[in-house]
Amino acid sequence: MIARLEGKLLTKTPPNLLIDVGGVGYEVDAPMSTFYTLPKLGDKVVLLTHMVVREDAQLLYGFASDAERQLFRALIKVSGIGPKVALVVLSGMSVEEFANCVQAGDAVALARLPGIGKKTAERLVIELRDKVEANMALQLPDGVPAAGDVATILPEACAALEALGYKPAEALKMAKAVAAEAQTVEELIKLALRSSVRR
Repeated sequence: MIARLEGKLLTKTPPNLLIDVGGVGYEVDAPMSTFYTLPKLGDKVVLLTHMVVREDAQLLYGFASDAERQLFRALIKVSGIGPKVALVVLSGMSVEEFANCVQAGDAVALARLPGIGKKTAERLVIELRDKVEANMALQLPDGVPAAGDVATILPEACAALEALGYKPAEALKMAKAVAAEAQTVEELIKLALRSSVRR
C-alpha cells in the first residue's frame, strides 16, 4: 500500500494531480479541500494517500490531512458510497462540518451534496455517528490540556482499542477516562484496558 507521497507537483486539474516522485509520475485524485492547500506547480508537495486496487485499475487518492483521509476511509465503507462520491463529500464540506451534521442527525444538509440522496444521507448519519464521534470529533476530558501529548495519543489509542475489537464509542470512553494519567500511546492503552477489566 502507498500511504504517503512526497514529490514535485507537475499538474493540477481537479480532481486529478500528477506528482513526480523520484522520476516516477503518480496520478492522484484529491478533494477540493486538498486542492485549496496545494503549492504552485513545480513546488514540493506532501500528501497522505489511500490506494484502491480493482481488477482493472490501481487508484490513488490524496489528502492534505489525516482527518480527511480518515473520513474518506469511513465513507467508502458505507454501502452505496464509492471513492468518487466520498471525494464529492470532502469537496462539499469540511471534516468538522460533516462531523457536526452526522452528530446532529442532519441528513437534510448531507442530502444537498451532489450524489447524496435522502436515503444515502440517512444511512451516513446512522452508520457513521459512532465513528465520527470516536475518530473525528475527539473531545478531551475536563482538566486535560488540549495541546501536547494527550491530544496526539488519544486518537492513536482509540484506533488501537478498536483494532482489539472495541466499538468506536466504547474505545473513546475508555481512553478518555484515563487520558489524564497517560504520557504515551502504549501507557494509555494499558490503562484503558486495565480500567475496563476492573469495571
